[in-house]
Amino acid sequence: MENFTFDDGIEPGGLRSRNEIKVLVCYLLAGVDERITRSQLCEIALDKGLANYFEVNQAVSELIENGAVVSEFVECEEYLSVTDKGRSSSRMLESQLPRTIREKAINAAIKMLTLAKRKRENKVEVEKLEDGGFHVTFSMEEMMRLTIYVADEMQVETVKNNFYEDPIKLYSGIIASLTV
Repeated sequence: MENFTFDDGIEPGGLRSRNEIKVLVCYLLAGVDERITRSQLCEIALDKGLANYFEVNQAVSELIENGAVVSEFVECEEYLSVTDKGRSSSRMLESQLPRTIREKAINAAIKMLTLAKRKRENKVEVEKLEDGGFHVTFSMEEMMRLTIYVADEMQVETVKNNFYEDPIKLYSGIIASLTV
């Protein structure tokens, strides 16, 4: 018998069956073939309206219990990865999930993992100035270090987010401006 879930936060076409959510979790973990945190998994589901937060957490707990997913804590963060059992189940049952759900989930996961990688490889340092404003310094793995002045915290967040979205774009633009 199918276990239907709460509808809060689920977009039209999202998943309402816990069994479907379990398949999605295994499909997503197998598709990215990389450990992701439980919070990242929930963020993907919530951001795209794929499933309810509490139901995703319950599905993950049940998958860990039955050996389809393993959980490992690193520095107080819970990382999840799919086992061979979960990978096999995912392959057999993935056709139960609508294609749009599978695509949204994988695309969101790739985007999230790419952003996390960019944040690990590139640094942004913010220095509050005594007379107001901020110095924001962008560093790209020994390729570039750039410090700019911004007037307020809202601009700080905007330039940080834009930098992390595409750090190469900033570097390329500066190089192009200096060499053309």
